[in-house]
Amino acid sequence: MTEHAVVIAGGGPTGLMLAGELALAGIDVVIVERRTSQDLDGSRAGGLHSRTIEVLDQRGVAERFLSEGQNHPSVGYGYCPLDISDFPTRHNYLLALWQSDFERILADWVLGDLGVPIVRGCEVVGFTHDETGVDVELSDDTSLRARYLVGCDGGRSLIRKAAGIAFPGLDPSTSWMIAEVEMDEEPEVGVRREGGGIGPVNRAEGGGPFGVVLKEQHVEHTSEPTLQDLREALVIAYGTDYGAHSPNRISRFTDMSRQAASYRHGRVLLAGDAAHVHPPQGGQGLNTGVQDAVNLGWKLAQVVNETSPESLLDTYHAERHPVGARVLHNTMAQVALSTPDDRHQALRDTMAELLGMDEPRRRFAGMLSGLDIHYDLGAGHPLLGRRMPDLDVHTADGPTRVFALLHDARPVLLNLGEPGGFDIAPWANRVRLVDAKHAGVWELPVHGEVAAPAAVVIRPDGHVAWAGDLTDPELPRALATWFGAATPAH
Repeated sequence: MTEHAVVIAGGGPTGLMLAGELALAGIDVVIVERRTSQDLDGSRAGGLHSRTIEVLDQRGVAERFLSEGQNHPSVGYGYCPLDISDFPTRHNYLLALWQSDFERILADWVLGDLGVPIVRGCEVVGFTHDETGVDVELSDDTSLRARYLVGCDGGRSLIRKAAGIAFPGLDPSTSWMIAEVEMDEEPEVGVRREGGGIGPVNRAEGGGPFGVVLKEQHVEHTSEPTLQDLREALVIAYGTDYGAHSPNRISRFTDMSRQAASYRHGRVLLAGDAAHVHPPQGGQGLNTGVQDAVNLGWKLAQVVNETSPESLLDTYHAERHPVGARVLHNTMAQVALSTPDDRHQALRDTMAELLGMDEPRRRFAGMLSGLDIHYDLGAGHPLLGRRMPDLDVHTADGPTRVFALLHDARPVLLNLGEPGGFDIAPWANRVRLVDAKHAGVWELPVHGEVAAPAAVVIRPDGHVAWAGDLTDPELPRALATWFGAATPAH
């Protein structure tokens, strides 16, 4: 039986990102993926929100994705575009990039550059776990032994079901077909009141291919949609199929909304769609999964390395479950807004008027973009539990950015006051102390300017674990809480 520290079931965006995070921490991880290649069998997610791009920037790979996508200044809540071009982030836009391209680029980094092994054409079909690990059974009649198993295996997750984790929520009431196709005739471009719409994929060049979103008449389906299904749906919606042909991708979404009751059961954890499924409105699914992975990765690595107790994994559920619940809540609201009748049209008009005001726009756009995520780490500085702004700082090695300090996925104690005020030695093998200077204001996307602290502890996921003065007695406690007990001096 082959042994690994961590086995990840599923090599989609969440599984790949988690594997990358673990590999950066030196953890022996393997991915088990049913597909024989990274190719997708349909179009799924189509965009990266600001916080996801920031996360990739924190690892030094954002440019790989930016070079292949298209920037758009707005995110969408229902049918209301929300401009985020004034948000205080280097990535104040939505990056249009199909999931198939996202996965390919991410796989090049994780499987290629970082060398994470992947078992393709194979699935996890069962597992048993004990006090020291998990025996993972594969579909090719082989098995793996791991200290932890993470289910990143989608909404129908076998890992979640086999672990006995409840998946409460709402059954689907409507279904959409999403496709990218060529069309012989120029289609009616724009969003339809009845739901969905058509738009050119490459707006800069015009013409095809066209992205199509169509609300279907039936909810239940037993197979993946075909080009003929798409043509028939176009005729029903528009009276013509516009000569649709040569599909690049076709897939289907419903408004089913479910969330795992727990993201962890002993040595088995869930992330991405295995932990939460919801409608595609707002384009938050892939983004939420990638951010699950970045929250979990460094915590799981520290537990595997035995620098932190296993209880650190409980903070994964505590922090990410409320984020997932909020995504389900806002997508359900957006589905309600799309109901095609006069009463809901009045509601859409009312929401459009409200979201045209600055404060509601910032609040909702902050939610959709992921920039306003706030983990409840208790009372303290306004930055506590929030993403660290990507400040321009000057260190002894010259000018740099905060996100550049996080490329190796290690925690950072960033001291912006006088050097020498704290002995980092008991954590020096885990936490990097950086003395730096910064000129300018600190600004959060939704809450505006905040008072600049003298120092901050930045977790590997880019969230602030502590902020204050280096003489604060809470600083060593925060370091011990998040990165393990102090190592005695020898």
